[in-house]
Order: sequence, then structure tokens, then C-alpha cells
Amino acid sequence: MRKEDKKVVPGQRVAAQGSGPGRTEDTPAGTDGPPYRNRPADRTRSSDRTWSPVRTRSSDANPSARRAHSAEDRFRYWFDTTLTRGIAALCGWLALACLALVVPVSTVLAWTDQRTPASLGARIAAVWRNTGQTMRLGGEVGPPLRVALSVLLALIALFYVSTLVSLITTGLTDRIIALNRGHARILESGHTVVLGWSEQLPTVVSELVAARTDRSRRVIAVLADRDKPAMEEDLRATAGATGRTRIVCRTGRPTEPAALARVSPATADSVLVLPGDDPRDDTEVVKSLLSLSAAVGEANPVRVVAAVRDDRFLHAARLAGGPRATVLDMDDIAARLLVDCARQPGLSLVHQELLDFAGHEFHTLRDPGLPGRTFDEAARACPVSTAVGIVHADGTVALNPPRSTPLLDDDTLLVIAEDERSTHLSVTPAPYDPTALAQAPPATPARPERILLLGWNRRAPRIAAQLARRTPPGSVLDVVAEPRTATLTGIRSVTATVGGRLSVLHRSGDPTLRETTDALDLARYDTVIVLGPDHRPGGTDPDDRTLVTLLHLRAGQQASGLRVPVVTEFTDDRNRLLAPPAPGSDFVVGGRLIGLLMTQISQNPHLTAVFEELLAPDGNTLRLRPAAHYVTTGRTTSFATVAESAARQGAVAIGYRATVSDGDGLCVNPPKTHVRRWHPEDQVVVIVRATPPTP
Repeated sequence: MRKEDKKVVPGQRVAAQGSGPGRTEDTPAGTDGPPYRNRPADRTRSSDRTWSPVRTRSSDANPSARRAHSAEDRFRYWFDTTLTRGIAALCGWLALACLALVVPVSTVLAWTDQRTPASLGARIAAVWRNTGQTMRLGGEVGPPLRVALSVLLALIALFYVSTLVSLITTGLTDRIIALNRGHARILESGHTVVLGWSEQLPTVVSELVAARTDRSRRVIAVLADRDKPAMEEDLRATAGATGRTRIVCRTGRPTEPAALARVSPATADSVLVLPGDDPRDDTEVVKSLLSLSAAVGEANPVRVVAAVRDDRFLHAARLAGGPRATVLDMDDIAARLLVDCARQPGLSLVHQELLDFAGHEFHTLRDPGLPGRTFDEAARACPVSTAVGIVHADGTVALNPPRSTPLLDDDTLLVIAEDERSTHLSVTPAPYDPTALAQAPPATPARPERILLLGWNRRAPRIAAQLARRTPPGSVLDVVAEPRTATLTGIRSVTATVGGRLSVLHRSGDPTLRETTDALDLARYDTVIVLGPDHRPGGTDPDDRTLVTLLHLRAGQQASGLRVPVVTEFTDDRNRLLAPPAPGSDFVVGGRLIGLLMTQISQNPHLTAVFEELLAPDGNTLRLRPAAHYVTTGRTTSFATVAESAARQGAVAIGYRATVSDGDGLCVNPPKTHVRRWHPEDQVVVIVRATPPTP
């Protein structure tokens, strides 16, 4: 029968179990010795008796502690202790180490040298001479005083040289550290200054590098509140090769005049103030513009281009920047681009081409043969460029002027060309085929449109306002978004603002869920706009939800066989490459396009008015028109014929988009002599005066 063990409680007596040495009535059973002992006070009163552990020596508990340390351990400990005694100990060890190597070698050389006398004194003197010369201790022989003085002089020389080397090394190290901090001032002129760090910076830097200018050497100075080596590494990874352009990074807050002076903005050719990644950072843009105005002064005409995300700070930023500054409203421009692309699928490719320095962009042409000519005559005389307007002497731009408009003495021609070398006039205009000219059919009354908006962010109210100005009366905007407080408030505000011309209807649902997209009747809509949520610091990438929504839409279109144009807004251009392809799809990366626009304006300030008009709902704007409106399809003819037909209809043809092509088929600014066969599905890119939609 198994007996249960009894628990020993302090203060409780336990009966002895068995006999044995050390076993008493106060000793718990199952122990080899007395692990408990009575306190002295407990000997008088057994009822108050307690037990306490017996203290043992550490050497008894840990026998390895009594083991003697090895000689190697003791030597290491002694050596480490001497190293902690300061410079004198370090110098002593260095001298001993050198002597331990030099003296034996010098002895071997002295004993093996046939020229050394065989006497012991002579050989010892030779050893001393070799040792002294090697360690720069003089190596003099003779009386002890002479030897001591030579050693003293050698030590003084050694101390002087080592101190000098140390001072030079310390100075160079401090200078390199200071340069790595990014606090040194840049002494440049005619350079480009970029203030701030945001998603637009890689685009701005790469475009400034790609800008074709007459300068053989270009300097881009970046000032941001980041570590200088980190900025340089990020730019090398994102901006790519810079060629002959030198990028200089400096650390500091652009809102501080002392830090701003490090990039010499007063002698710069242009200054770009980048917006932050959050709308709440727009106050930093305003402060940077104020700091820039104080650093540059009124006497230095420096071009300044800035951008804000929140229109509440737009007026303040323009006041802070002064008359020389161009301040862009990012959300407004992004909303205009989205609406333009929604109503003209494929138009984002045209904007990308005109804003990208790698393609064909806007230039100004000044030629002695321009004054006295009409705009039509000057446009015909551009063989490899396309004339689109006139820049007057006061800086105003007349886009797509009447053909009979004369050019004055101080006027310049606004053209689209590959680079500045392509902007020249030809003696004879390119011929065209009058038999291939076509006439556009009469305009028909526009019917109301129905547009689907999936998602909601801070740009959605602007998109609705732009749609109300561009769509015919009676159009409908269906919004599918989660019923958040900000979303519902924004929809009510938009309905109250544009309700008279555009009906805004809200349907609760999460666009990232398949059941939400499957419940949509896509056949009812003329186009679909997909928006991601607003970016929040520390949150997920807004494009993640956008990509999920696109996947559901593509699956629904493939299942139903419908082909509805879908325009998607992305915040990161890299995510555009991940989007599932589909015919009629278009993508707008607002941040990248804003960076391209800022770079273009910094190089040509006249483009502010040009793009302001191109993105406006009225005035001259970009359009994709059927090729049959300008040329007889099914025939082979030159682009000069298309340009002549468009000019007769009050438009400027700047390119075309071919349907039969391996790529996107877009060709901007083809040579006038370019000949091709025109298909009925081809489109011509024109700049034409927009007409308000009529019911």
C-alpha cells in the first residue's frame, strides 16, 4: 500500500521515520542531513518554532569556483587591465611589440653582415644602429650622453610627426563627417533647387536629368529634413543614371532660412517646392515659400513652382510665394485629369507624352522669319514640329488661335517638338493631298450620361463638380462606397452643389467585395471610375484596395462579355504595372503627373497657362476624334493632310492613335511627311475649342 508524503510546514514538528545519522525529530523525512535548523529563540518555545535554510559556502555549492584559473586566462586579464590605463600603456605596448620584432631581426642582420667587426661590442652597436634607424630613434653610437640626446631628438621628431598626422587625420575626418551631415553650402549658379521630400521627388529629379537643354553641365540641389547619405542612396535607386547632371543633397528644413541658404536659392535658375505626402503638410509649403522669399529677396527673379494638396492653403501659398511663384492645386488637377480620361479613354497617354521630357513636349520657337507671317503660314513651315499657339511679349499664350492671326515682332511660336534642335522653320511647307480631306459630320445633341464611381476620397467631390460642368444635363453619378461619416457628408455636400445639373446617388457597399461588384449592372454605365481611400500615415497602401476592386471588375466583364471603359486612380506608378489589363482601361497616377507638370513649368513658365486651359472644361482642350472626321479612311496619305483638314475645321492635329499596333498606338508630333494607311478605328489627337454640352 502506497503511503502519501506528508508536507512539511514551517513551525510543524515531524516525527522521525527510521533511523540514521543526522535524523532527528526535527528533520524532515527523505533528507540526507539537516537542511533546516532552529533559530536560537525557538529553543525555549516549541510552539513558535520555525525553520530556516542552512547557509552553505559557495565553494561547497559550486566546486568549479575553486578551480584555479589557467595561465592564459590570467595573462589575458592582466593584458586587458593594462590597456585600460590610458595612452601611456598603449604606447608602451606598441614599443614593446615593435622591439620584440625589430631587435631579433636586427641581431640576425648584424651577426650575418660580413662588414661588421667580429667583436661583441661592434655587433651590439650594429644591432642598436639598425634598431634605431628602423624605429626612428637616431641610432647614434658613442658616449651614453650622445646616444641619449639622439634618442631624445628622435622622440621629439616622432612626437611632432605623429601629432601632425593625427591633427591632419582628425581635421579630414571632421570635414568628411560635416559633409556627410549635409550642412555645407553650395556655391553654384543657374542650378535647380528642389525643396522637400515626397513621392514626386524621384519623378522631378529624373525629368530634370532628361530635360534636353543647351547646358553641358547641370546641377540639381535637394534640401530636405533627412539624412544626406540616405537621400543620395534613395535617389540613386529611384532616379537612375544622371549622366552629366550632378545631384547634391543637403540636410535641413526648408522652412528655416539658415538651412535654405545651404542650396543658394538666390543664384538658382528655378526652385521647386514639393508638397508633403499628407494634406496636413501644406502648412510646411507655405512656410517654405515665406522662407524662400526672405532668402531670395525681391531683386532676384527666380522661378518658383510649388504645389499644395488642400485648396484651403492655396491662396496663402500664392501670397507667400509672390508674383514669381506658380502654385498648383494637386487635387484639382488630379480630378480634372480623371474626368478627362473618363470621358475620353486613352487621353492619359497623351498627357503623359506631353509632360514627359523623354518624349515630345512643348517648346518655344523664336525665328527672325516669324514676324509678318500668319499663324497658318508658320504652322505649315514646321516640318518636324507642330505649332499649337502664340506666346505674346507680355507672357500671355493664345492656344489654337485663328489661322489668320499675324505674329508680331516680339511673339514666339509655341510648338510641340522632340527637343529644341527640332524647332526650326522650313522654306517650303510639306505638301498634302486635297482629295483625301474629309469633313466631320454635324454635331448631334448629347445624351445624358451615367457614370459609376467606385470608392470615395477627398478628390471625389471635385470629380463630381467637374462631371457636372462637362456632362449634359440629366446625367447621373452612381457612387458605391462604404457608409462612413465623411463619405455621407461629402455626398450630401456634392448633391447640394451640383444637384441641379448632375444627380448623385449613393449605394452602400464595399467595392473590394465580390458581392458588391457582382450586384452592379455594368451595362447601364458609360464609364467607371475607381478611387482608392485617402492615404493615412501608418496605414495600408490605398492602391491595394484599388487593385482588388479592379480584379473583381475584370472578372465581371469577362463573365458578361461587356467592355465598359474603366479609369483608375493610382498613387504609385509601380502599381499601375500590376493592374489587370483590359481594353478601354485607363490609369491616372496623379502624383507622378503633378511631378511632371511641375518640372515642365520650371523649365518653361509659359506652360502654366497652357495646361490650365487644356484641363479646363471650356476653352481649348485635348480630344481624341475619329480619323474619319479629317481624312478619308482606307487610303494612304501623309500626316500633313490630316493637319490641313484639322486646321480648316478650327483644330490643331498633334498626333494620332492607331488601333492596329503592337503597343498603345499613340504617336505624338509625327513628321508632316509621315505616310500611313488610315483605318476607320484610328483616332486623331487634336487641340480644339470645347463646346458646352447641350441636351
